[in-house]
Amino acid sequence: MPEENRGTTTLPTPERTGYGPVFAVREFRAVFLAHALSLLGVVVSEIALTVLVYGLTGSPLLSALVFALGFLPYLVGGTLLSGVADRFPPRRVLVVCDLVCAGCAALMALPATPVAALLVLRCVIAAVSPVFSGTRMATLTDILGDGDLFVLGRSLLRIVSQSAVLVGFGLGGVLLTVVSPRGALAVTLGTFLASALLLRLGTRRRPARAGGGALVRYSLSGARQVLADRRIRALLLLLWVPPMFVVAPEALAAAYADEAGVGTAWIGLLMCAMPVGTIAGELYAGAALSPAARSRIVLPLAGAGLLPLLLYPFHPGLGWILLALVLAGSAGAYTLGLDRWFVDAVPEELRGRAMTVHTAGLMTIQGVGMALAGAAAEFWAVSTVVGGVGVVGTVCCVLLAVEVRRTGGAGEVEGKGAAEWPGKGPGRRPGKALEKGANIDTRDGADHDMTGR
Repeated sequence: MPEENRGTTTLPTPERTGYGPVFAVREFRAVFLAHALSLLGVVVSEIALTVLVYGLTGSPLLSALVFALGFLPYLVGGTLLSGVADRFPPRRVLVVCDLVCAGCAALMALPATPVAALLVLRCVIAAVSPVFSGTRMATLTDILGDGDLFVLGRSLLRIVSQSAVLVGFGLGGVLLTVVSPRGALAVTLGTFLASALLLRLGTRRRPARAGGGALVRYSLSGARQVLADRRIRALLLLLWVPPMFVVAPEALAAAYADEAGVGTAWIGLLMCAMPVGTIAGELYAGAALSPAARSRIVLPLAGAGLLPLLLYPFHPGLGWILLALVLAGSAGAYTLGLDRWFVDAVPEELRGRAMTVHTAGLMTIQGVGMALAGAAAEFWAVSTVVGGVGVVGTVCCVLLAVEVRRTGGAGEVEGKGAAEWPGKGPGRRPGKALEKGANIDTRDGADHDMTGR
């Protein structure tokens, strides 16, 4: 099939709420399963690599670096390599990224690979991840259109990511009771290869969105364009800042359990409560709410989502703390409506780079949030730190919500689909569907993402 042929057919109408119409798209099913497999590979590799490095060195610092190195290279990969997502055909980018990760996993599994090389290979996987995630997110707009199906598709991928936190670490722990850490890394190799095969055979070949010039210059130019636009910048910050604050309770779960004088079993519950809330919130918003309702809840949930953390300084029972974490996690449902606004605000030729910058910034700022929370807990009680995070985070999120409202159109304020309305605020461009005179209820497109993927 010629690369220029996008082979568009009518997608299922998004008038129905729920995730069924998304799974009716054949290409999305391949992307969904590939995402689950590659994400499982990332999670298992993190556990296996941590155990392997600690076993080889006996150093808690070096074993902790395995997780830290999962965040740090995102900024480099997401800025210097973001142009890959627009300059090359997306299917080729996705498959090559998976093959690079598979190669790294294969080298990690070799008995002769030293610790320094293991850490470098971990950095390579982390640097590739934002390119993979940004390309896949931009490709979803080709597969599902840029309307409600895209929003629900993104939601499903996020649900898989949160589920991986709950399930992946448990499966990794069980796996390590059966095979060695290097054996577990060999299993990771298989998941990356399976993901590459699914993407190669299950998705259509599409042309690059744009190109030309040196890659680094092209990538940095795209990042500057994204961040220079007031509307896009405000949306990005609202996507980044709440997660920066909300990671504090998870990062300090072990310290809080010690402060509260409870056993280690509570650490797992404290770390699982927020992902459970996030999954529940995503599922409810995606399955039960209309696109207009999801648009209406964006700013209230983004502004108030950290308020449950104010319960910490009052030292309630752990049952109340778990409930507060579930509520804080469920507020993440604001991203469904915000995803729609973001994709409408970004020009199509800039989408790959914008999505890559979004992913890189999200992972980097979460790492910063964890580090700052840990540093603050060196001087104040954990309960005080988490309560302070709730206060400072709420102020920042409310200010950002006000900025997003100022830069948005009337449709977003009133809860209508962003693509239905021309922009009326500074920096606002008309939604793509409006520019083309399309009916937002019917999209044409090809028949058919701690994690960062």
